[in-house]
Amino acid sequence: MKELNLPPYSFTITGKEGSMMILDTIRRKFVRLTPEEWVRQHFVRYLINEGGYPPGLIGIEVMFRFNNMKKRADILVHDRCGEPVMIVECKSPDVNISDFYEDKVYDQIGGYNLGLKLPFAIVTNGLVHYAFRFDPDRNQYVHLLEIPFYNDMIAGKND
Repeated sequence: MKELNLPPYSFTITGKEGSMMILDTIRRKFVRLTPEEWVRQHFVRYLINEGGYPPGLIGIEVMFRFNNMKKRADILVHDRCGEPVMIVECKSPDVNISDFYEDKVYDQIGGYNLGLKLPFAIVTNGLVHYAFRFDPDRNQYVHLLEIPFYNDMIAGKND
């Protein structure tokens, strides 16, 4: 798998080339190791190890309804009351996510968040990471310079 712009982490991987599986410690099961899953597993570890995100408040591939259609969030982070506060969209390292205005990735995560109304959103391909905070007064996302630490992200909430 491709080297990512995230700290190196140790994973339990099994299987043969073409049918490799990686242990997802959040879902507590082995899942197929695709380039997108490689990014997802690294980013979850990054949130936990570097950002102080509690593992029990992170959901992976969480189903939700949007416009009466079933959708799936790659990563959904909750506050200590169980309310979702951040959505993360993971893409393969081969997907260019640098063009905000022409990229369907941003339409996808923005569309999801119309229904969820979460204060934070992140898009990553493992090489480039973009974090946003939703400004409800201006009804738009504001680009953040860094991925927020968990305690900073939920500061000010009534937990």
